[in-house]
Amino acid sequence: MESSLMQLYIFGIFTISGMVIGTFFDIFRILRKSFKTPDFVTNIEDIIFWLITGCFIIFLFYYFNYGEIRWYTFLGMGIGLFLYMKCISKYFVTISVKFIQLIKKALSILFFPIKWVIRKVILKPISFIVINIKKSFQTFFVKNKNKLQKNHKKKKDFEIECRKI
Repeated sequence: MESSLMQLYIFGIFTISGMVIGTFFDIFRILRKSFKTPDFVTNIEDIIFWLITGCFIIFLFYYFNYGEIRWYTFLGMGIGLFLYMKCISKYFVTISVKFIQLIKKALSILFFPIKWVIRKVILKPISFIVINIKKSFQTFFVKNKNKLQKNHKKKKDFEIECRKI
């Protein structure tokens, strides 16, 4: 039987771990709000979150509680998670999302000249060349459509004659 002081210590550790799990959950929420991802990626992120959280909890049980699962450890995690979500989470997510948006905006301003050069100097000439090649092929096929159809018809007739033989 453990002493009451040791149980209180373990309860405190698991309360703090509940707060850590809440913080980790908020990191995933911040990433989702800051960077739009497809549903498939969101599902993978959820799986990664639960795998890491599960390993973290198993580690805590073995390291601090010698692998013993007690009801007060789950109560501690629940209380820690509840306190974090009610007191800290909203501010942490709001500040972090605004900070990431500020960094994204600063990077877009910083890289705007590079992006402009790439568009104007590299992509625009390439698209111009591709469009003109496409137009050339279209005009060639339109002008030579009758010739191509006649050749195709002659070839078809020749194949039919060969089959007859």
